[in-house]
Amino acid sequence: HNFTSIRKFNLMLKTQIGVTEDTSSTCYLRPETAQGIFVNFANIQRTTRKKLPFGVCQVGKAFRNEITPGNFTFRTREFEQMECEFFCQPGTDLEWFAYWKDFCKNWLLSLGIKEESLRLRDHEPAELAFYSRATTDIEYQFPFGGGWGELWGIADRTNYDLGRHQEASGKSLEYYDQEKNEHYIPYVIEPSLGCDRVALAFLCEAYDQEVVGVDKKGNEDVRTVLRLHPALAPFKAAVLPLSKKLSPKAEEIYRELRKDFMVDFDDAGSIGKRYRREDEIGTPLCITVDFQTVGDDNSPADNCVTVRDRDTMEQVRIPISELKAYIAKKCEF
Repeated sequence: HNFTSIRKFNLMLKTQIGVTEDTSSTCYLRPETAQGIFVNFANIQRTTRKKLPFGVCQVGKAFRNEITPGNFTFRTREFEQMECEFFCQPGTDLEWFAYWKDFCKNWLLSLGIKEESLRLRDHEPAELAFYSRATTDIEYQFPFGGGWGELWGIADRTNYDLGRHQEASGKSLEYYDQEKNEHYIPYVIEPSLGCDRVALAFLCEAYDQEVVGVDKKGNEDVRTVLRLHPALAPFKAAVLPLSKKLSPKAEEIYRELRKDFMVDFDDAGSIGKRYRREDEIGTPLCITVDFQTVGDDNSPADNCVTVRDRDTMEQVRIPISELKAYIAKKCEF
């Protein structure tokens, strides 16, 4: 075998602060968001006056000097991370560990991930991180590249992090339990989620193609639709005037709705093509302003619009005054 000798790898990205390089300016980009929470534990607990158990969450960039970057979005040197450090009383950690495993899985299910696409994998004792008492990965079966990939890691970090920060800083990170009249370092349960990975999982789960009929040439009419949960959809609704003549009324509705929701406006092309465009980007509801809405010399305005559902393609007539409540109910989470 042509193996090299054993070497140490530094998986943290080293850089300098300032325009000149010297040892005093050396710094490291954070490899996870968690440590910023740990060093601020005492400040957060004191200023918010929270009693255990409570959690602190953070979303942000993390950086790792990966040895072999690649594998699409699964092994990158810069990525977006969502972490929660849930502080609890020692001795209750395994109970909370089980709670967070169920919570995280149910959260994914509630946003449209199928049960059969998920699995929970408990780490064997030999593969546990040095700080971990127990770790479980929630994995998703991606439709490419080997299938199962980690989305979410839930770890029982015990009091390792707070203990090491207290040891190195000389500052107490103990919590005073008034009910028990004792001081102790809290244990921590950490659900850690990769934003890029879970976004990809939601897209994979939502992407669909269905045959909705036959076109003029006798070929199958295939509709591409992104069946995102409405809470995840970039636009909650799209306002579509049936004719350019109806654009002023449609724009009026659009301006009112955008005060409360992310809403798209599209008046280019046939109404059918506009429906298909919104289907492809996952917009749950299309609001069509037609001539009935504004009326004419022969018939009064009914002040209603036609709302089309993305998934069923069913259409209902809704009063303009009830649109906001209708959209809010459809996008509940």
